[in-house]
Amino acid sequence: MPLHQAPPTSHDDDRDRRRLAVNPFHGATNPLGGMTEAPPAHRLPDSPLPPETAYRLVHDELMLDGNARLNLATFVTTWMEPQAGVLMGECRDKNMIDKDEYPRTAELERRCVTMLADLWHAPDPSAVVGCSTTGSSEACMLAGMALKRRWALRNADRYPAKDVRPNLVMGVNVQVCWEKFCTFWEVEARQVPMEGDRYHLDPQAAAELCDENTIGVVGILGSTFDGSYEPVADLCAALDALQERTGLDVPVHVDGASGAMVAPFLDEDLVWDFRLPRVASINTSGHKYGLVYPGVGWALWRDAEALPEELVFRVNYLGGDMPTFALNFSRPGAQVVAQYYTFLRLGREGYRAVQQASRDIARGLAERVEALGDFRLLTRGDELPVFAFTTADDVTAYDVFDVSRRLREGGWLVPAYTFPPHREDLSVLRVVCRNGFSADMADLLVEELERLLPELRRQPHPLTRDKGAATGFHH
Repeated sequence: MPLHQAPPTSHDDDRDRRRLAVNPFHGATNPLGGMTEAPPAHRLPDSPLPPETAYRLVHDELMLDGNARLNLATFVTTWMEPQAGVLMGECRDKNMIDKDEYPRTAELERRCVTMLADLWHAPDPSAVVGCSTTGSSEACMLAGMALKRRWALRNADRYPAKDVRPNLVMGVNVQVCWEKFCTFWEVEARQVPMEGDRYHLDPQAAAELCDENTIGVVGILGSTFDGSYEPVADLCAALDALQERTGLDVPVHVDGASGAMVAPFLDEDLVWDFRLPRVASINTSGHKYGLVYPGVGWALWRDAEALPEELVFRVNYLGGDMPTFALNFSRPGAQVVAQYYTFLRLGREGYRAVQQASRDIARGLAERVEALGDFRLLTRGDELPVFAFTTADDVTAYDVFDVSRRLREGGWLVPAYTFPPHREDLSVLRVVCRNGFSADMADLLVEELERLLPELRRQPHPLTRDKGAATGFHH
């Protein structure tokens, strides 16, 4: 979430110098007597506006936002069926936390948790504990909190001693929410760096970073940097070997923000989930490849033992006895309803068809980008429907930041960014293919690249000086 600083204000007559421009048509039928001046932009207006005028002011300003369907940076769903939108509109006034007042909404949440437990091969889906969240970031925070509390309970005789600090092991490619968790909850982040052509966690290197203060290891099913799956089964095997040698029993959390809604349908033989006894918890984003508008995520624990009871709070002041485990309290129920609708609407075969179409488009587009001759692929879209690429070694007239900047001029949002340690030397572009990004749109993107490349090749050198301002890196 971006941080916003208030703009400088004018104290002349205590009025804001910047005012919103109003088309005379907008205020012509003002039932309050007509609009004599435009409303201020940075302070509350003195008087109310007619709803149509207020709508038009906001609507017109939002026209300057980018086209969500052309945003190939985000993993977040940008298209749903109209029927899902109707359901969400019908539920926009329902508070997800008020389960006694909205028992059917609560029931749909429970069913979604059970469906995910079954999808992720829980030994006993009825024993799984889970909840909806505002997204994967909150789900990861909850999973991290459970890992830390389980570790603290096992080490009650040593913690919280000043010289004992828990740590969490992960690859340097994790989403920023894990760095936030470690900072907010005072956990040491032990990160496995990238090396050479390995762009995510190495299982053996992760096991070597573990000690008696390790609360867990995070495996990523679908790296945000390049779309590749981390080898969760190999990670669990390395930790099994560690336990045999040292007695250390280190649990694994799988951050399946995207891959947990792709692998079950397209990579059924890939073992990464609750089939591995060491996997204690899994999260996913319903609003990514779960195919729901933002924001909804899911956090599931193998059983009640994996989620310490003391982290679950019970309140009765909304009526009834409501167990809750979340960072938020009030939040809308509309996205949970939309998730249940999508599960019913698509089923396994429908999800398989949608995700396969996205992967086919990603693989085909990656091959066409490679065939242009100016780029080198790092990944090919054959895990997540995502691929990353950089300029070929002999390209010196422009760089990936120039490509991103020129594509943005045509409305395409394709992020360019540098990789983390130890591969800061590698700058890439990344394309995320989601439901709604069609083969026809992929053709248009290739045509745009073909149109831009002759101009880029004629540059004397790369022109984008401020690499940070060239584009954003959106997870």
